[in-house]
Amino acid sequence: MSRPSLPPPELRAYLEELVRRTSAVCGDRLVSVLAVGSLALGDYRHGRSDVDVTVVVDPAPPHADLSALAAALAHPELPCPAAGLELVVYAADFAARPSGEAGYLLDLNTGPALPERAGYDPADASDFWYVIDRSVAHQAGLPLYGAPARDVIAAPDRPTVLAALRASVREHADGDGHLADNRVLNGCRATVHCRTGHWFPKRRAGEIVAASEPAFEPLITEALRSFERPRAEAAVLPADEVRSFLAWVAGRVEEAAAAAGV
Repeated sequence: MSRPSLPPPELRAYLEELVRRTSAVCGDRLVSVLAVGSLALGDYRHGRSDVDVTVVVDPAPPHADLSALAAALAHPELPCPAAGLELVVYAADFAARPSGEAGYLLDLNTGPALPERAGYDPADASDFWYVIDRSVAHQAGLPLYGAPARDVIAAPDRPTVLAALRASVREHADGDGHLADNRVLNGCRATVHCRTGHWFPKRRAGEIVAASEPAFEPLITEALRSFERPRAEAAVLPADEVRSFLAWVAGRVEEAAAAAGV
């Protein structure tokens, strides 16, 4: 399963400036800046995907510095060429141990297609997103600055990841705020992770599940086609078929969770 050694050309100047600004604010506290998510897994689609970045610091900066970092990286102060930037800052001591908590110091969402948000209290967030992101980061995080991902991000254990997947599938089944194609392909990725214990790119996971589950192949194929388009041009998939597929995914997650004793 290959992954990129460099970010896509469309993002390199942006990520270099992001690292420069992060370093300028954090100084010698900065341990690592990692590209995660679709960038790390080799599934970034320009005009569709977000840029996902994890920052590790030691020790934790004061709130004023975290607020300054959010301001320095906010679009359009730093124009984001992707659909959006999702950046999370962790203290090194938290990131270095397995955890089922959100645990961030700063959670920044910004960009042309994302609602602006700078969160500083992990109690305000759903833990499962951050568990999954750290699991992906440990497996495949792409270093942009400093220490490699596996040296600074601990892998959550399998029961913790499966509990996070259970919550993720539940949220995608509700559908609020998520494109239908992304709900389907995230379901495919969850299914393949339950089977293998590894994170696959969404497109590859979709191909795997479509090949093994003929009943869902037409829906997944349409989701894969839609995923190639910009967000504004995403296909409207049949709602009942999406719900049926995600109910099936939930069953696969429950089977894996039962086997792991969750």
